[in-house]
Amino acid sequence: MSKALRNNYLLLALTGLALTFGLASRLVGLDVASLCAFVFGAAIGLGLSISLLVAAIRHGEFGSDVLALISIVATALTNEWLAASVIALMLAGGRALESWAEGRARGQLEALLSRAPTTAHILNESGEIRDVVLAEVAVGDRLIIRNGEVVPIDGRLGTDGTFDESALTGEPIPQFRGPGSEISSGVLNAGSEVELTATNTSENSTYSNLIRLVAQAQANSAAGVRIANRWAVRFVPFAIGLAGAAWVISGHVSNAVAVIVAATPCPLILAVPVAIIAGMSKAASRGAIVKGGAALESLARVKTVLLDKTGTLTQGGPKISEIAFAPGTDEAKALAFAASLEQSSPHVVAKAIVDEAKRRGLPLERATDVFEDHGTGLRGQVGGVEVYVGQPIDALPAWGKSEHALSVAVMVRGELVAVIQLDDPLRAEAAGTIAHLRTLGVERIAMVSGDRRSTADAIGAELGLDQVFAECKPEQKLAIVRAEMKSRSGTVVAVGDGINDAPALAAATVGVAMGARGATAASEAADVVIVEDSISHLADAIDVAQGSRNRALQASGVGMALASIAMFLGAFGFFNATASAVAQECIDAAAILWALVPAKSRIRK
Repeated sequence: MSKALRNNYLLLALTGLALTFGLASRLVGLDVASLCAFVFGAAIGLGLSISLLVAAIRHGEFGSDVLALISIVATALTNEWLAASVIALMLAGGRALESWAEGRARGQLEALLSRAPTTAHILNESGEIRDVVLAEVAVGDRLIIRNGEVVPIDGRLGTDGTFDESALTGEPIPQFRGPGSEISSGVLNAGSEVELTATNTSENSTYSNLIRLVAQAQANSAAGVRIANRWAVRFVPFAIGLAGAAWVISGHVSNAVAVIVAATPCPLILAVPVAIIAGMSKAASRGAIVKGGAALESLARVKTVLLDKTGTLTQGGPKISEIAFAPGTDEAKALAFAASLEQSSPHVVAKAIVDEAKRRGLPLERATDVFEDHGTGLRGQVGGVEVYVGQPIDALPAWGKSEHALSVAVMVRGELVAVIQLDDPLRAEAAGTIAHLRTLGVERIAMVSGDRRSTADAIGAELGLDQVFAECKPEQKLAIVRAEMKSRSGTVVAVGDGINDAPALAAATVGVAMGARGATAASEAADVVIVEDSISHLADAIDVAQGSRNRALQASGVGMALASIAMFLGAFGFFNATASAVAQECIDAAAILWALVPAKSRIRK
């Protein structure tokens, strides 16, 4: 339990005891004791309201807490000590309930911090295992991850393993990963002991990035009361004006006090931040970390979405689309030659070829005399046979030509035997996500890509996008975002995953970075980070943001309407200060509880 929550609970207990003791004393005729108890409770409320007002002034904010101070002073001056004590209990209760709700809503985020590993088991060349702090782990170190341990650093598996990835992806079923699989830090080893080769440092690992994002989200969450402050600017003068009118017309200051009490503290200052913080927690549970209430509010008003292509709409890595073989070629043998040689290369294209050969169950050999001409291809001996895999040396024959992103030639003994065609395929969820964005009210969806025009246009047409910007450099992406923000109403959301996307993400109303393993620059520049590399979580985040904002507006709107009714009843003398205080207590509690009710999702999967 946090110190703030303990203090709020203590104030609630003291004001509750003061009110209870005062009422009990009054019932048995101990008027002096009753008065002292009510005054004690009112004094606590006065101190709390002053501290809240000072805190608001320091942050340059204006909220309805000022009415709490006015009402306690007014009830005290008119000797309405019971009402003052009820207001104090109401104020302390509201702060305690808000603190509880905030802690409940942040549980999903804080769970990330509590699971963070601090050490790693390094396996030496001699076979000795020693424990070191994460900062000492270097790229290439071999690590041992035991059963039940959280993977401390991103790495590549050396053995089979089964992992619980729910903390990062939400997937409840443990996933089997084979040797060579990339494993993100933060997942739980749900199987036997595995060996891992570190591919990242502790500072830039997936889990470390997430922890930094959580810290930013918590530090910026106070911005979520912006709606409340905007409305409070209008509501507070209305309440004071109504109280003044009631005093002038009726001639009774008690009517004015009843009005002020009924308006204090307005549900705005309680319901809105509760709903926003609850939304941030729900977004985290659905794969998106939102770095503050302001970002969540802006995300809810999205009208334009600008999407990067590579790694956002597409998988971000080459996949084999087609293999063309020369007439009369033994296809299995040709592919086995290519994959055997490519085992010696760390290139992503080589990995795609090796994976394809393994998928087909082809036997692979260890290549010798391997020479890699970076950017061109790989040469070597496979079973005593000379093999080349890389860029076509000469023009491709008719049987090897095709419209794909990348063509890789396979030559055996100097003869072209196969052409492997690769593409960066669309994510399986891309089309569904576009449809969901339309359902959520997004009016314009465009793609901003650095890829060539033909490839970008083909993807744009397949997904039904409104516009495609191709062959864009980082400065051009930035210019496009700025132009969209000037010409379009509502929030402009930019989505990307690379360093080249960072300027655009920072400039957009809301920047969304794809995947915690994406470029750190993109994640730091973004307002929202999609934890798992799945574009579907973008629609989830917008859905949650809209639901949370609607809940905030509903809770505060209904609360204000009910408070206004109570204020008019006080103005016409139907409610005294005590009755107004009790009514407002019920209104505040109802508004906060309604803000905590999860909103219904507008997208179906």
